[in-house]
Amino acid sequence: MKKAIFTLAIGDNPMYKAAVESFKAYGKKVGADVIVSDRLHYKVDIKNPKFDASPAWCEKLYITDLLKEYDRVLYLDADIIVTPEARDIFELYPDLDTVYMFNEGCHRDRGQQAEQINDVLGAVHWPKENEQVVYYNSGMFLVSKETGLFNNASVEEMQAICNEVKFYDQTYINYLIRRDGIKSVAVESNFNRMQLLGYDDYKNADFIHYSGRGYRQKVPMRELKYIIDYCDLFADSLSESEKLEYKQQSWHWYMLKQYRKTKLPISFLSFIFGLFHPSHKH
Repeated sequence: MKKAIFTLAIGDNPMYKAAVESFKAYGKKVGADVIVSDRLHYKVDIKNPKFDASPAWCEKLYITDLLKEYDRVLYLDADIIVTPEARDIFELYPDLDTVYMFNEGCHRDRGQQAEQINDVLGAVHWPKENEQVVYYNSGMFLVSKETGLFNNASVEEMQAICNEVKFYDQTYINYLIRRDGIKSVAVESNFNRMQLLGYDDYKNADFIHYSGRGYRQKVPMRELKYIIDYCDLFADSLSESEKLEYKQQSWHWYMLKQYRKTKLPISFLSFIFGLFHPSHKH
């Protein structure tokens, strides 16, 4: 059984670097190769989108190629930490004919997204649980060759929806599951633990997903919060100099982001936004 962990990480965001390191540690534990895509393999034209959209979201289709070589692929967004004690998801969810994802539809009403994509690609039936549309989050999913998830997927369909549908890639995967009769099972939330579930005990999850605000609370940017938590969770395997370097890089990333917004000198911004210091102990 050949297994892979796949992610997309373009650019020098320190969060991506830490994420990939956590994926590599997990890959060694569960016997999976880690594949990082640092370029886009598909092109969609994002033009006057009705909702936030990125051409990078189309990259999930690359799993089609990976499944020619691997039996199972675990896709993870690069804003996820796989924690050191994470359980083996390949073992816990073993059925090869089933796509495994977290059903965020239990916590957020995604009926509008179902209607949006139905309007563009044609109506399909969306099942409900407790009066809410079943709608999976695509930040993490486990897929095998036998599922056929992407057999009838196309860049052309992604182009048709990318400017019209919210969370277009995620909604498209949900649509494929419905349209093509793909067997799917919801994983427990600990394998895609998001802030929408609250803050209590989130660090005890297997996979922590820093989507949206990303647990940041008093920390000004999710990348900073991610690095703080990463250094805390991997404290036993990181040296003090490695922790400091991660925190300095994430602070610099934040300052550059503020500079692009304000055009004020970074030294001035560092003084004004002194909410996080790289050498601060967390």
